Amino acid sequence: MPMPPAQDPGASAGDAEEPEAEHPPVIKVSPARIGLSTSSVYPETTSSAFELSRRLGYDGIELMVGIDPVAADIDAVEKLRDYHGVPVLSVHAPCLLITQRVWGTDHWEKLRRSAEAAKRLDADVVVVHPPFRWQREYARGFVEGVRRLTEETGILISVENMYPWRTPGGEFKAYLPGWDPTERDYDHLTLDLSHASTANQQSLELARSWGSRLRHLHLTDGTGSIKDEHLNPGEGDQKAGEVLEFLAGSDFAGHVVLEVNSRKAESRARREEQLAEALAFTRLHLASPVHSDYAVDSTGTASAVGTG
Repeated sequence: MPMPPAQDPGASAGDAEEPEAEHPPVIKVSPARIGLSTSSVYPETTSSAFELSRRLGYDGIELMVGIDPVAADIDAVEKLRDYHGVPVLSVHAPCLLITQRVWGTDHWEKLRRSAEAAKRLDADVVVVHPPFRWQREYARGFVEGVRRLTEETGILISVENMYPWRTPGGEFKAYLPGWDPTERDYDHLTLDLSHASTANQQSLELARSWGSRLRHLHLTDGTGSIKDEHLNPGEGDQKAGEVLEFLAGSDFAGHVVLEVNSRKAESRARREEQLAEALAFTRLHLASPVHSDYAVDSTGTASAVGTG
């Protein structure tokens, strides 16, 4: 039977070589605020969105103008904001097909009015879609007009990515100057993950290519369907968690707005559960690991640790 190796009688247990302690991973959390779009509670009301935002712990609201009559009444919205103590982070201009006649039919006036509403509500972003093909006069000079309105009002007008309409006869290009803002000379862009999925694009690639032009995020998901699905983040093909981690690592300081479809929720309790899950997913992934030799303090400044 083999004998164990002899020990040095002068050695002690304290002389045994111990593994070098590893520093735990340091996490960088984005300063972005997380908002709830009022469209996410439809068919409930704008008032319900404020109530649920406060109850679930969202940082604020994105007002979808025209989703119901209250959403187009800025006096009423201001009262809801103050009553619930929930800030309005951003305003979505009434540019959907179902809101075409909200605040009139002059599209530049509607956009200007959206900026005025944002200013009054202490929001700093207005989200707008590119014009429809039949809005040719509005589409003419749209890029320059958006830039000019941002300069005049001090409100950031952020243009959202859209998608081609797919029909049995092929694709219908419904937007001018185009549904993909990547190659256009916009200063500020809003990335909608569901729209990217419907367009058969990848949101992470768009976020990387847009760089500092990405100023606002509609967090949702899709499966590449011809329908604009607006699933909860993480339920589709857009790698929503990776997008959020990329933003955290890029010092993104805009707003992340949950814009999901909860219409199939069979009860208020199920709707609350869905929106709570979306918020938990967002907070979990809106952080990024940094090099273990660096820590980030509360101001976002990196400092060396454990390098002596």
